[in-house]
Amino acid sequence: MKTAFILTTLAGTAAAFTSNSRVQHSAPTFTRGRSSLSMGGSSGYATTMEGKKAKIETVKGLLDTSEMIFTVPAGGLSVAQVQSLRKTLPEGTTMSVVKNKLMARAVEGTDYEEAAAPLLKGANMWFFIEEDIGGTVKAFKSFSKEFQKAETHAISGGVIEGVGYDSSGVDAISKLPSKIELITKIAASIKAVPTKVARVIKAPSEKMARAIKLATAEDSDE
Repeated sequence: MKTAFILTTLAGTAAAFTSNSRVQHSAPTFTRGRSSLSMGGSSGYATTMEGKKAKIETVKGLLDTSEMIFTVPAGGLSVAQVQSLRKTLPEGTTMSVVKNKLMARAVEGTDYEEAAAPLLKGANMWFFIEEDIGGTVKAFKSFSKEFQKAETHAISGGVIEGVGYDSSGVDAISKLPSKIELITKIAASIKAVPTKVARVIKAPSEKMARAIKLATAEDSDE
């Protein structure tokens, strides 16, 4: 009797596992190891009216503080590449993908409106530069060389003081002295003037003419 009871119990337990407790295995899921740069997406806050208005206001704020803006093609860049580029940009430079319609609204009524119009084609990634134009262009060129993007992501064009420039123009402007560099040079020149005046005043009367001549000669040399 004990043997029969044990066998019956085991059979019942086995049936419970085989017929009523089947284990379900979910199919494995895979994610892509590389993500493409988002162009604004097809859903979410960015596509709502409020989101678009917020983006326009943000761009307007950047335009107000920018000395120059330029754009490059936005497609074909991974998130990792964009993050790498952003880390190398000088302080005061902002990089942002802006849809053409929103950019057009942002520049409307500003000095950028007419000059930026021809650049509003395709997907654009804009650079808003407060001050360091040379450093920003240099950083982008280094990025293009490192990731072999020189052919596919050349600078499309830029705008400074209401005037539009092509890629060559942007490059040429980036090689000019910055405002800070110019101010530094002017300040250095102004600082040197009192020194030369003092030198003339302290000269003996009989050597005054000669001192003035030397001071003038130094100015001419500079």
